[in-house]
Amino acid sequence: MDKKENKTTTTRRSFLKHTAAGAAGFMIVPRHVLGRGYIPPSDKLNIAAIGAGGKGSSDILRAWQDGANNVVALCDVDTERATGSRERWPKAALYKDFRKMLEEKKDEIDAVTISTPDHVHGVAAMTAMELGMHVYVQKPLTHNIYEARQLTEAARKYRVVTQMGNQGASNPDQQWIKDQFDKKVIGKVHTVHCWTNRPVWPQGIPFPTEKPAMPAQLSASDWDLFIGPADYVDYHPLFHPFKWRGWWNFGTGALGDMGCHIIDTPFRVLELGYPTEVECSVGQVFKRDWTPEYIPEGCPPASHVQVTFPASAKNKSDIKMIWNDGGIRPFHPDLVPADHDLGQEGSHNGVMMIGSKGIIMSSVYGQNPKIYLKNGDILTMTEEEKSANPLYDEPEYGHQRTWTEACKAGFDSKEHRALTSSFDYAGPLTETVLMGNLAIRSYSHAVENAEGNLEFNGRKKLLWDGDKMKITNYDDANQFVGRNYREGWKLI
Repeated sequence: MDKKENKTTTTRRSFLKHTAAGAAGFMIVPRHVLGRGYIPPSDKLNIAAIGAGGKGSSDILRAWQDGANNVVALCDVDTERATGSRERWPKAALYKDFRKMLEEKKDEIDAVTISTPDHVHGVAAMTAMELGMHVYVQKPLTHNIYEARQLTEAARKYRVVTQMGNQGASNPDQQWIKDQFDKKVIGKVHTVHCWTNRPVWPQGIPFPTEKPAMPAQLSASDWDLFIGPADYVDYHPLFHPFKWRGWWNFGTGALGDMGCHIIDTPFRVLELGYPTEVECSVGQVFKRDWTPEYIPEGCPPASHVQVTFPASAKNKSDIKMIWNDGGIRPFHPDLVPADHDLGQEGSHNGVMMIGSKGIIMSSVYGQNPKIYLKNGDILTMTEEEKSANPLYDEPEYGHQRTWTEACKAGFDSKEHRALTSSFDYAGPLTETVLMGNLAIRSYSHAVENAEGNLEFNGRKKLLWDGDKMKITNYDDANQFVGRNYREGWKLI
């Protein structure tokens, strides 16, 4: 694929990308000035979906905005799962290979939503950005830390407008939490607890060895496209649909699935940067006495991770962030009454930021925050504060809408800078989430010694150099910073 844009042709996409950077005000340009096929930034975007079923169907729907933009192409290797999108936009070109779609439609597509399994995020987003297209990518931004860093840098290089699909980032409740912390209501934070009840799919189970027939709607070439950059494995219903999340070849486990939703709140409020160290332990599965199952291909049934951050401009002390999944959650601190739920109703997901004066607690997406103070007071948002922001009434807090409006305004416009999860923010957040997975994979990685026994040498505290993307005290862990790519699917 020739990734260089034709310099003799002014495309609608390049116009949308550069308009805001070159003008102080917003200018409506008549269509005839731009020429046939070009649009002013006040008009409609031409958008495409890479992944048009499941979450992809709602992402492209909300970016479409009831006709405020055009859906010109849909891509999904499983066209049956994309039936709803196909019926809604019957005139949209239909593809199974996003590379073919982006190449054939490169002068027509302005922006793409990417809602594939995690292992395809990085390659799909990079391919689109290299062609000058704005991108909206589902969480986690990427499958591994290396990809997250590359996409963050590429967004600046290609001057495209980006947003990660952690919609809670646009939840106004988070601004209230931030304001309370900035007022020093809970003082300096020393410990953060984050937790989820995920996985809610099969995880911590042996890698399947049987080879069932593929569903009627999938061909061998379709499955090859699903595999994409990952190591090839035969089709199995434990991989597609949905259950891919529990396998390292495709997914990022419970932490990758929910971390960008839950860790987002403390990461944003405390303005955290790269962590300096990480340590974990994971749940084990026993089918034989005294011998735990060794399943390097799969994510564990539960994990307990601790990440350390240095003091920041917003918080003048080191912070320990403790993550739990698999149904494990923190206990009630003394300040929280025994009959109060932790975080979400039922205590399934949540965040607690524990400070010198009190505790801020919230649910997933930063919802329904509460503050428990040492004097016994409990602070919550007032009804006036709740009703004052129109984003509460929008689907997913307008997370996709604001992205499309920023695409029209252009790179580095005020609309772009106002986005709550552009890659400048979402990249480092994703790296932090995936730092936990690096520790989990290192903990679960074994080498065979001279006696034929497995040795688990990665079960230690790992020290991280964020600038160099490197574990400094256990080199074997660095194999999990990135991944190997199949031929034809490399990131860059």
